Amino acid sequence: MKVKRQIPILKRSIDILVSGLLIIALLPIWIFVALAIRIESKGPIFYYAHRVGQSYHTFKFYKFRSMRVNADQLVEKMKHLNQYKSKNESELRTLIMNRNLIAHAEYKSIVVGDGIYAKLNEFEWQKRNSSGDAFVKFVNDPRITRVGQFIRNTSIDELPQLFNILLGDMSLVGNRPLPLYEAEKLTTDGSVGRFLGPAGLTGLWQVTERGKENADPVKRVALDIEYAQNHSFWMDLKILVKTPLAALQHENV
Repeated sequence: MKVKRQIPILKRSIDILVSGLLIIALLPIWIFVALAIRIESKGPIFYYAHRVGQSYHTFKFYKFRSMRVNADQLVEKMKHLNQYKSKNESELRTLIMNRNLIAHAEYKSIVVGDGIYAKLNEFEWQKRNSSGDAFVKFVNDPRITRVGQFIRNTSIDELPQLFNILLGDMSLVGNRPLPLYEAEKLTTDGSVGRFLGPAGLTGLWQVTERGKENADPVKRVALDIEYAQNHSFWMDLKILVKTPLAALQHENV
């Protein structure tokens, strides 16, 4: 059964008013950025991908395009650059194995792949108890264009999400909506609570941890859950006040 998404009336009213005013007020920036993107590289000005928000609601998530066309197809080839890469990857090597290749040795099921193997029950246990690299973020991402780097560091690439807010898919403040491949790894009892909160343009994690070199996925989930359980008008106001400074990040991600 699909859980109905509920955003408090006051929060939703502010979302509609503010997003509508900002779309109009920032029109010159929209035009300038659109021209810069088109001049630097061929391809669409806007980019969208399906993201997962509150109560696992999936929607089209819009941004200014900051990467080369077809950048999503390079994710698998670049996983060794992932900033959120597990520190205990050597202990979780069996997660890389092909689950479809099952053999039988000494009458016990094992999983085989890439020259390594493990007992099937051990493989399933590790899968249940590890989120793997739930979040994916690359350092010095070669897919990003020069214009893309600027609009990312200033968070201008996020402006099209004002339309997502106007449509009700997101709120001004909330937990960041996640790509499908990240969201599917956060369905354990210890992390699924983050999806109880509304999806947002900015949030608690953005104003406390964004820009730090050693990104901690466990802390990110904890902050998302904290917001989902305790969000209020005053908490949202404090986050909004801190957002402009946090948006001017200086990391190359």
